[in-house]
Amino acid sequence: MEKILGIITANYSTKYPSVLSEVRPVASLPFLGRYRVVDFALSNMVNCGIRTVGMIMPYNYRSLIDHVGSGRDWDLNRKKGGLFILPGSAFGTSRTGSRFLLRDLAHNKVYMQRGSSDLCIITSASFVYNMDYRDLVAAHRASGADITVLTKKASGKDVDVCGFAVEDGRVTGVKHGVKFGDTAFLDCFVVDCKLLLQMLEWYAQTDYLDLFEALAPDYGRVKVQTYDYEGYAAAIFDKDAYFRANMDLLDPKISAELFPEGRTVRTKAHDNAPAKFEAGSHVSNSRISGSARILGSVTNSILGRGVIVETGASVSNSIVMQGCVIETGARVEYAIVDRNNVVPAHTELRGTPDALFIKDKAEA
Repeated sequence: MEKILGIITANYSTKYPSVLSEVRPVASLPFLGRYRVVDFALSNMVNCGIRTVGMIMPYNYRSLIDHVGSGRDWDLNRKKGGLFILPGSAFGTSRTGSRFLLRDLAHNKVYMQRGSSDLCIITSASFVYNMDYRDLVAAHRASGADITVLTKKASGKDVDVCGFAVEDGRVTGVKHGVKFGDTAFLDCFVVDCKLLLQMLEWYAQTDYLDLFEALAPDYGRVKVQTYDYEGYAAAIFDKDAYFRANMDLLDPKISAELFPEGRTVRTKAHDNAPAKFEAGSHVSNSRISGSARILGSVTNSILGRGVIVETGASVSNSIVMQGCVIETGARVEYAIVDRNNVVPAHTELRGTPDALFIKDKAEA
């Protein structure tokens, strides 16, 4: 797999802007208290032996650069190969949500031409799943396809996930939105490097399009096959999907599926002390990150690093991000509390399952 090139595209926006994504791209959204969404794409690549990974950056890249750094935590700070930070386009997407903008790829042709790689795996950072890409590559080589896309049967309606029309395993068209049983695109594909460079020449005049939109009239001459993934996967496109994906992982069966033995999800090392649970505290069905201190009650929730829940305070069905303090007697329910917030004593942040309360990021 060392001769396979990796590209992660993080330069795309969501049509559901919120305070969560105004200050950071989807790729750097905190996940499960200690990870970022991009950790899954990076880990999937390095765990299967890919040693050269390029990341196409959005304009609001600060938090993403701060997280990935030199790539050391993913073993990508190396003399040969390693992590490459690639420029993204400020303009060009034909629609909000395009993940594989031709202009982004064309601007980084030099990266694709480096070395002796014959295949390229390209993925967005909008899905959470844990997969061995060697299976995808093996299926691609065996089928003789020009492009092999990673897909999954849709478990329900989702207007933000792209879908494919498929006949005998071959893609014949693309559509925006899926319903139960449709072939949903997991925003990941493997392609021959030379063909990819050719396609960038073919569609140079329409480089404002997404690659798979540009391909629409050419599915007859370009063989695009599907590879069905059967494990857990969650799309992160809006605050509700983000909340739902986090809450899914409180189920031990789903958690075991996303974090199987032998396929570690790597993230930036923080070297924190363990969480501390004081006498009288109560915690059930929750994920508590390192250096948190719990004196009150936490139920069905996810707490980031360094969160303090003071005596008499309660957090339920919520996500509380790094550095927050829930003061004495405060209540947080069905909420997403972004980093560094202080919830004052004896106050409430209360949403509902259908209308989450969102507290935006505070300055440290």
